[in-house]
Amino acid sequence: MTASPNQPTEHHALKAGLEGVVAGVSKICKVDGEKGELFYWGYNIHDLAQGATFEETVYLLLHGELPKQPELLSFSRTLNQKTFLSPQIKSFLKNFPKQASPMAALRTAVSGLGMFDIRSEEKKPLEKDSAIVRDRALFLVGQVSSLVAGFEQLRKNQECIDPKPEFNHAENFLYMMSGKKPNELQSKAFNIALVLHADHELNASTFAARVTAATLADIYSAATSAIGALEGPLHGGANEAVMKLLLEIKTLENTEKVITSRLAEHRKIPGFGHRVYHAEDPRATHLRQMAKELGESLGNHLWYDMLKKIEEIMWREKKIYSNVDCYSAAVYHLLGIPTDLFTPIFAVSRMAGWMAHVLEQYSDNRLIRPRAEYIGPENRTFVPLDKR
Repeated sequence: MTASPNQPTEHHALKAGLEGVVAGVSKICKVDGEKGELFYWGYNIHDLAQGATFEETVYLLLHGELPKQPELLSFSRTLNQKTFLSPQIKSFLKNFPKQASPMAALRTAVSGLGMFDIRSEEKKPLEKDSAIVRDRALFLVGQVSSLVAGFEQLRKNQECIDPKPEFNHAENFLYMMSGKKPNELQSKAFNIALVLHADHELNASTFAARVTAATLADIYSAATSAIGALEGPLHGGANEAVMKLLLEIKTLENTEKVITSRLAEHRKIPGFGHRVYHAEDPRATHLRQMAKELGESLGNHLWYDMLKKIEEIMWREKKIYSNVDCYSAAVYHLLGIPTDLFTPIFAVSRMAGWMAHVLEQYSDNRLIRPRAEYIGPENRTFVPLDKR
């Protein structure tokens, strides 16, 4: 007898957390955990981090090819225009409580973008590879940067700062967040961080975005789902936890004692280990170098030295590599970014990857609806209320 396709059989292997389960096909991103390799549309992340701007990376993720010079100029201008916040959105942000979590503010603001999008076209995917949907995808990439920076200004009782047309995306975020033009090294470091965080296959937030898109919900709903998943400390919140740990340790001399004590207590050390990578996370390679260079430029070696020490301890005691969150914490801190903005900044970059995956999901859609293995009680007898 053939089992129903809707019923579990002994051939269905249960994998907690869907670990190692292939849930779909994609052309966008390849992660080789054994070799410690990451590719966007076939391009090695090392080449992109060293040679590409974030604008080039966004174009690649959305279009599948690197842009030629005229395409990049046009695309960069369009992205810059989409970074400006409308008066309605600025007013919306001003009503947020200043003590709100920046991630809660971002989640609400991105959802609000959909509410304020009153263009006459239906906000569902209209057709395969719809130009309208693509326009909204790029709009979200531009807006998320200004939403994060704008909320930072507003909670300091200052006005939102508009982006400058002559700045690239990395420069504009740092400028809108602080009101100061970043120097060349700061811009380089933040551009590299944006490129490295732009996509990472079917991580929790990307999968959440694709599940929502698979219902044919609009693109704003998919983005909001992704931000909700990113908020958790086991996903986007890990680099905040790294910085909090460093601030708790305080000195290089305390590092050995604190980390070995935590390990003895079987406590997780944030910024180390990865579900997929069994070699060094290739993103950590570049962020380590940028943390070193930024520290040297400021005459502040403490955070880099502490993280190097923690790496040595973690390898000695656990044979565990650092991940992308380890050194991104130091990079962001050295750039003057408040710790509670670390996770929203993850979204500033990852929105590009989310949108690429949502567009891919729309283009060849099938509702994502897995099954659960039932382990509850069976065949219970119902007892009327007056007899219980």
